[in-house]
Amino acid sequence: MEESPREQGRSPEATYDVVVIGAGQAGLAIGSFLEQGRTFVILEAADSIGSAWRDRWESLRLFTPRRYSGLPDLPFPGDPEGYPDRDEVIAYLERYAETFDLPVELKSAVRRLTRENGQFVLEVDGRRITAEQVVVATGPFQKPFIPEVASRLEADVFQAHSTGYRKPSDVPEGTVLVVGGGNTGFQVAEELSSTRRVVLAIGSRQTPLPQRLLGRDLFWWLTKSRLFNTTVESRLGQKLRTRETLIGSSPRKLRRRYGVELKPRVVDAEGRTVRFEDGSKLEVDAVIWATGYRPDYSWIDLPVFDPDGRLRHRRGVTDMPGLYFLGLTWQHTRGSALIGWVKDDAEFIAEQIAAFRDDAHMLADAREPAADDRMEAPAASRQRV
Repeated sequence: MEESPREQGRSPEATYDVVVIGAGQAGLAIGSFLEQGRTFVILEAADSIGSAWRDRWESLRLFTPRRYSGLPDLPFPGDPEGYPDRDEVIAYLERYAETFDLPVELKSAVRRLTRENGQFVLEVDGRRITAEQVVVATGPFQKPFIPEVASRLEADVFQAHSTGYRKPSDVPEGTVLVVGGGNTGFQVAEELSSTRRVVLAIGSRQTPLPQRLLGRDLFWWLTKSRLFNTTVESRLGQKLRTRETLIGSSPRKLRRRYGVELKPRVVDAEGRTVRFEDGSKLEVDAVIWATGYRPDYSWIDLPVFDPDGRLRHRRGVTDMPGLYFLGLTWQHTRGSALIGWVKDDAEFIAEQIAAFRDDAHMLADAREPAADDRMEAPAASRQRV
């Protein structure tokens, strides 16, 4: 009897129709769309589901209401107009995987992805897994980025990327510099300001948007106006994708309500002193680098990147037949990397997976000679002889 996907799980070698890499919101969403008759597995490098959320600070609260924070076929529990916190999201993702009995395999880091003899080959900590199709759902939060200038600060200056920040008590007393003008930088600065002197360095201009407008949440308006349907290929999408949007906060609010000092871009550092673009300087006791992430696809040994290392794709579909990506920032729309909207791209990729399989079967059927032809072939050969 052939092994089921669950039975194959830890075998030295295993074969699936589809392998999904990553058990975050994107990986779980695509898992819910894959057909029950298709063998698939969701490989997760960490020891738990939704590991990217566990790496965020404890007080993190989403700026999307619960109404807009659910995955396919399972609404986010609680007040639909309220905003879930980090732990609620983690519990929801765990419940989602359990509800739909998704075949998640933890502690399964993919060390290399390549292709041999028409099949994708995944090296997973000493194991070899082959698949007809692969979905890379590792999301946008891969490799924390810290600027080189950080190395010029003295060793006794506390430094952490935002992924390493959990709560204010982890940060030393004194002056704290938060570097990064995105939503993360603003939220961390707000939290620390109640117990520390906080300075926020902003490198680029942001567009502040209110959390609520005329009694409605911002995402209600974005959905009703269909702005969230704006695609990356459109002229408006090309403009929006390069703009940092602040939701529920602003430099003015940060200064007046929280007493946070604002500085321009960090350009240099020496000892305990940080220098800014306007020439001003600041003595710091701690620095939180809310400077975002960089993609890390060094483990993918396939020709799907341009000379600068950027992924070539269209809505997650690459030039390599059977290889897809999911959960990327602006993969198709502004919502592509958000928990409540990743389902749209997941459904699209699931359709591509089904079409690929159908095309493969049609091609195989076309190549296979009919039974009558196979029966007649020997006789014809004998006649020619």
